[in-house]
Amino acid sequence: MGALVPRVGVLDIAPYVPGRAVGLEDAPGTVLLSSNESPFGPSRAAVAAARKAAATINRYPDPSASGLREALAARHGIAADRIVCGAGSDELLGYLARAYAGPGDEVIYSRHGFVMYPIAARSAGSTPISVPEKSLCTDPNAMLAALTPRTRIVFIANPNNPTGSWLTKDAIARLHRALPPSVLLVIDAAYAEYATDPMYESGLELVTRHENVVMTRTFSKIYALAGLRVGWAYGAPALVDVLNRVRGPFNVSNVGIAAALAALADTAHETRAREHNSRWLPRLSRAIAALGLELLPSIGNFVLIRFGAAPKDAGSAHRFLAARKVLVRPLGSYGLPDCLRVTVGKPAEIKAFVAALTDFMRAP
Repeated sequence: MGALVPRVGVLDIAPYVPGRAVGLEDAPGTVLLSSNESPFGPSRAAVAAARKAAATINRYPDPSASGLREALAARHGIAADRIVCGAGSDELLGYLARAYAGPGDEVIYSRHGFVMYPIAARSAGSTPISVPEKSLCTDPNAMLAALTPRTRIVFIANPNNPTGSWLTKDAIARLHRALPPSVLLVIDAAYAEYATDPMYESGLELVTRHENVVMTRTFSKIYALAGLRVGWAYGAPALVDVLNRVRGPFNVSNVGIAAALAALADTAHETRAREHNSRWLPRLSRAIAALGLELLPSIGNFVLIRFGAAPKDAGSAHRFLAARKVLVRPLGSYGLPDCLRVTVGKPAEIKAFVAALTDFMRAP
């Protein structure tokens, strides 16, 4: 009898590499700037709601997260029946790939886009197609040039992780207009709450007008609920129906739903996090640039730094910073081995990072 083997293509998947080193983050005094987590943590209201909901974990959660969908609809001025909730937006991205692409199909994504896109594509049995970027930014023309009759999905993170680059709402609209109706445009707007430029739009407007666009969002970033895994998608009724057919019936926990509802209602906490980022992102960027390092302009809660050759290369910088208990994200898995990504933390954390990076750059 033959050995047990997985489906063709599964072993081609490169496992996701998390942003932090297990064990190091528990050391006293460690500065965690590796995973784009909110430096303020969840709101007190969200923590209180989670604690209260913990008493009900013997009960199954609402299978459709109806209360959360209604709250999201009220916040964004959209229809609740066009929203699907998931265990983080990652889960929903995987469902979209499984539902709309399969063996023989192709899924397009930007070369330095979120690494979950090729993972989702291969998990569905389809072929991920990496498209070149222009100055580390998604290139709509290159995306369109990569289209073939086998293309089923185009994934775009806007703002993009890990580069922080973004496309204007007009650029996204032009890309969509050139796509065939049979191709699904997925706009991953995980960092939308941090984007304040008037030319940015999360995808809500485009989804409202068209059937072959879906937007995904998360409670992991500005709402600081990464450990509870809560996300949502907004799409046309037919697409939402498909997602509800492929998802698990209880895919968001009652604790996650309760915390997300409270976090969404605590607009003061959300505003504080956004204003902190707007104030400290440019300060962090200026401090890095003053050291002679190249960085990409970002509208997320992080910056991408490009290093030169050894001994001042990215790998050496990462090891030096880790030895100083400052954890940042190496980006070899994103095809950017000469870069590090740094989260905008609290003022003291930013100062600790800048001090350590300064010592690295000035060391012989």
